[in-house]
Amino acid sequence: MVAEHAGYLPGISEDEIEWKILNCGPDGSSLEVLVPVLTDRQMTDLSTRVQLACREHLKNRPVMEIVDIIDRTVSRLLDRQNVFRMKAEKLLPVVTGYDAEMVRLGLTRFLKTFRKPELTKFLAEDFTNVQILDAFQPLIKGGFGRAFGPDLLAHVWAGNVPGLPLWSLVGGLLVKAGNIGKVSSVEPLFAGWFAHALAEVAPEIADCLAVVWWKGGDTDREQVLFRQADVVLAYGGAESLKQIRDRLPITTRFLGYGHKISFGLISRAALDTRKAQPTAHRAARDVAEYDQQGCYSPHLFFVERGGRISPREFADYLAHELTCLEKRYPRRTLSIAEAAKVAKWTQTEELKAISSSHGEVLGDTAGLWSIAYYDQGTDLAPSGLNRTIRVVALDNLHEVTSYIAPYNSVLQTAGIAASPEELHLLAASLGEAGVTRISALGNMAAPEAGWHHDGRFNLLDLVTITEIEQSASNAADEFTSYTD
Repeated sequence: MVAEHAGYLPGISEDEIEWKILNCGPDGSSLEVLVPVLTDRQMTDLSTRVQLACREHLKNRPVMEIVDIIDRTVSRLLDRQNVFRMKAEKLLPVVTGYDAEMVRLGLTRFLKTFRKPELTKFLAEDFTNVQILDAFQPLIKGGFGRAFGPDLLAHVWAGNVPGLPLWSLVGGLLVKAGNIGKVSSVEPLFAGWFAHALAEVAPEIADCLAVVWWKGGDTDREQVLFRQADVVLAYGGAESLKQIRDRLPITTRFLGYGHKISFGLISRAALDTRKAQPTAHRAARDVAEYDQQGCYSPHLFFVERGGRISPREFADYLAHELTCLEKRYPRRTLSIAEAAKVAKWTQTEELKAISSSHGEVLGDTAGLWSIAYYDQGTDLAPSGLNRTIRVVALDNLHEVTSYIAPYNSVLQTAGIAASPEELHLLAASLGEAGVTRISALGNMAAPEAGWHHDGRFNLLDLVTITEIEQSASNAADEFTSYTD
């Protein structure tokens, strides 16, 4: 297979760049990817170029024109005959190890989140008047305000889920920022494909973004970019985010998105003989989607007693559905470290179940999935990932808050199968406990357009607001040519 180039570097010829070969894929040798290794001078020049292009071609462009550009770009990536879409379908399964059909369907669902109707949701969710990004607009308190995006927004992306960079990159474009993103060595390709496709659609803003790479831990290269950035946005573990934050100037805004824990709740209302099977199917889909690598993937299902189908029977239903999904969307090949983590988790759960006499472990004979079932409450804790899940029986779902309390700071998504009345009562308790997103079971891995990532804003956190106070407007009247 021919090596694939990663990155997007406007204004720099490929001949001027040193390229490093990454052997990508679960076994470390599935695909050769050439990533750019920029010198300090090249990184500085690239940052300057992006900032200047942003001021000249993006800052004064109407935001709805930018929406149209993104929409046309995404439309191309949804076209399965488009060269970048074909590359994505062919190479992302190779690089990530995920099942090809899962990647194909997942890409389509994900990209639809960034079509024009959905992009207007991003804007409307954060701005009551989206024209505040284009010109000064009246403020409710009086006076006028305008939102300005940074000249340079630096992104540090993770590679655990295909397409992840689009969340922040699209956000940066919507607030008219110059964007430079650093891709992960795990999945270094998709962001560059998007940038190239956007440059084809709108060459006039082709220099307003770039996609780069440096080796993890290369703080010298990192600092060259960070010194010029107004805002730095990063995904990663708690320790890596802390290190980035500590290295930034005090005046640089930092937005960090760390690892989170998510879980599901299944009411007795979803456990009659007609509803239990589709409920289990949706739960299994949340487990299987990208093998629980997303922050929104479930680690545990709390199941309420009192339905026609018991929590233990539900665990059997879930086991059946995971078996079926394994046939349709096989789990990716695990690295030695990942396989060891799964084996350790399973062994720990088996010992725990035996010692407590309140649980048991259900598993696939080939070890492709595991369910640890407990018939009494247990704290929420990370699973072994890669289709390992706990099922915990509770007398009442409102008991959940006592079990998730120790994880308040790292909670994210709760997938719920419950009646409308239960949903709203549970949502209030979950929100107080720290949960920031509540979805339907089966939709945990598909956040809606405009969702408040970790309870924050996609766009508002990126901008600064300049206000013309009412006093300034009133005072200006004194200096008009028509003042008596």
